[in-house]
Amino acid sequence: MKIARGIKRLIEAFEKLPGIGPKTAQRLTYYLLHVPQGQLDEFGEALSGLKKNTKTCSICFNVAEVDPCPVCTDRSRDQTRICIVEQPLDVLAIEKSGAYRGLYHVLHGAISPLDNIGPDQLHIHDLLPRLKDGKIKEIVIATNPTMEGEATAMYIACLVAGKLKAQNSKLKTEINRIGRGLPTGADLEYADETTLTKAFEGRRRF
Repeated sequence: MKIARGIKRLIEAFEKLPGIGPKTAQRLTYYLLHVPQGQLDEFGEALSGLKKNTKTCSICFNVAEVDPCPVCTDRSRDQTRICIVEQPLDVLAIEKSGAYRGLYHVLHGAISPLDNIGPDQLHIHDLLPRLKDGKIKEIVIATNPTMEGEATAMYIACLVAGKLKAQNSKLKTEINRIGRGLPTGADLEYADETTLTKAFEGRRRF
């Protein structure tokens, strides 16, 4: 039996999403087939406006409605600390915990040689210009406690330490790793508020 072209196209589109296999793609497609047209139109508009109505912050690379983002322009936040995370979802998780009130730097991934992702594919080197004025007293590396996250954390620590040494910075900038409140192999976005709070309280010198 030949599948209708519109159904086939949507199934193929869903299959391109992470974590969506052929069976799930089919179920989602046939579910949407029975949804009222009004809801489908709203869904389509939201999807179409996803990139049009969002911007990547030119300072921290978080995703927001404006550039610079509200966190970078909030002068009530601690301007002497930068927390480095892998994804924008990690920022949301940390903000929800209330454990941290400094600035952020979003990498948009982690170093993964098996996936051909190196430092140049991430916003790692974009961190260095933020250290030039010498105002940053602490860098908290909050990449996920996975093999890729640990490799990324080590690379960043070495890069920042080398940059500070080259600048002959008189300011002692601490490079800390988020504490072990998070189990190995876990992702920040799935951690509860208490776990994230303990992780920040237990951060250690890298």
